[in-house]
Parts: sequence; C-alpha cells; structure tokens
Amino acid sequence: MSYASDVKKELTTLEVDHLANGKAELMALIRMNGALNLLDHQFVLSIQTENPATARRIYWLLEKFYGIKSELMVRRKMKLKKNNLYIVRLRSGSSHVLQDLDIIDGLQIKQTVNNNFLSTDGPVRSYLRGAFLATGSVNNPETSRYHLEIYSLYEEHNNSICEMMNHYHLNARKTERRSGYITYLKEGEKIADFLSLIGATSSMLKFEDIRIMRDMRNSVNRIVNCENANLNKVADAATKQIENIKLIDDIVGLNKLPVKLQQVAITRVTHPEVSLKELGDLVEGGPISKSGVNHRLRKINEYADKVKNGTFDAQNV
Repeated sequence: MSYASDVKKELTTLEVDHLANGKAELMALIRMNGALNLLDHQFVLSIQTENPATARRIYWLLEKFYGIKSELMVRRKMKLKKNNLYIVRLRSGSSHVLQDLDIIDGLQIKQTVNNNFLSTDGPVRSYLRGAFLATGSVNNPETSRYHLEIYSLYEEHNNSICEMMNHYHLNARKTERRSGYITYLKEGEKIADFLSLIGATSSMLKFEDIRIMRDMRNSVNRIVNCENANLNKVADAATKQIENIKLIDDIVGLNKLPVKLQQVAITRVTHPEVSLKELGDLVEGGPISKSGVNHRLRKINEYADKVKNGTFDAQNV
C-alpha cells in the first residue's frame, strides 16, 4: 500500500460528530468525484473513487448525516488499469442531498463553494479532508521529493482550495494540469502541517520522522562532501608545491633560495600530507603561523615559475 493510501485510510477512520463538519467533508467528495444523471425523471448521483476506504467513508457519511442507505458497487477497469473502481450510487434522496449542500445548479455540479458552509475552522478543515480523499495525492517521503497535490476539474474550485489552504499559511500554489488544475505543496514542513490540519496525525508523525532523518542525512552528506572537497584542495595544492620544490632543486638547487624558504620547502617534501598549520608547527625554527607558511610557499611557487620561464636570478633572490 502506498503512503498516500495509508494517509487516506487513516482519514477514513476519523469520527465526525458535528453536522457542519460532516456535511463539509461530504460536499467536497461529491463536488469532486460526483456525477449526476437523470433516470425516470429522478436524479441519480454516482460518486466514484479508486480507494475502497474512501468509498466506505462516503457511504457512512450519507447514512450518518442524511439517513440514506446508498448502493456500493465495484467495477473492474480496463485491462491496462490495475485498480478497481468503487461507486457509491444514490438513487433516491439525491435532490435533497445536493440542494442541502448547495452543490447543484440545474443539472450541473457547481464549480464554486458556498462560503456560508465554510465560515468556521471545523468545516474548512473537513472540506480540505474531503478534497484530499477525493483527488489528493502525496509522495512517499522516503523515496521521492516532497510533493502533495489536490486535483480539481474546474479552475474556480481549484482557486477556492488554494485559498483555504493558504488561510493556514501553507504557501500552496496552483497550476494547470492536463484536463484540469491542481493546488500543490512542495515544502516538507508545510505538507506535515496540512496532514495535521486534516486530521492525519499518525501519517504526519511518520512523515516528520522520515523528513528529519532525510534532512540529517543530507546535512551529514553536505558536511562530508565539503570536507572531501577541502581535502582535495589541500592535496592538489601540496602536490603542486612539491612539484615546484623538486623543479627548483633539480635545476638550480634549493640552496639558492633564502634559508626560510629552504626550511619550508624541505618540511613540505618530508611531510606532503599535512595541512599548512601542521606544516608551521613542524618547520625548523618554528612554529610559524599558517599565513606565514602560506606566504613562503607562495614565494616558492613564484620562484618555480621564474625557473620554468628561464628568468630565475639566484643573485637577486
């Protein structure tokens, strides 16, 4: 089972006792997953989902808050589609439910949300929970980049979802996606806040545990990579210094250099792996500071360049 399925399973186990909250959740589920047909001069409402727990939730909400027992059907999708399709069908009482939730406009599902239903915190959270159950998805934080989204068929409704989420400072963003629109979150902290907001506490805690571990691993990796890069820089610099010292020794002799430079040159060749600070502690006549060692090595490199160019003058060293 995917992480998103685990989140939805947890959400479908939440108790809803407050009438406004139950209706708000049901409103989102019907608006986003519902289809309306006219059969024998009577509305037939079908709400479909690929998640069996969500289907049971819809069935339970209709029974609890409207006293209606709906039909629950399962259909197999085409060969290339693995998931079954679960349909909650309401043959009687559809008009009452749709009008009571202010979802219907003639024979069409309304694109916008009646703000009178979402005037307080509880119903807003419940509506977002229903929206996530209907079309939401969230990546597994162990294996993927952080991403949570809710899909809407209509742009106006997508704007409403985005506004609701940003009422809680979630930094939600929206974009067009294929045949519809999405509101999405990319920040791990905001995704955890959203999961907590809609009541998925256990899933949120699991998400946070994984996020903290990932962040720690990333921090350690950054530190290790930085240290490795620094070590490589030190090694490359030391290799160049030793090459230049040997060049001077082979062509003109180290004895042509000032005594202080000779001391640093001999110590560097003898201890190629040490840092500048350690080199300063080891040099004869030391210790000398790191900047002092660096200055002398820079002078040696300059003399090596002159030797390569044939401009080295031992008399003026």
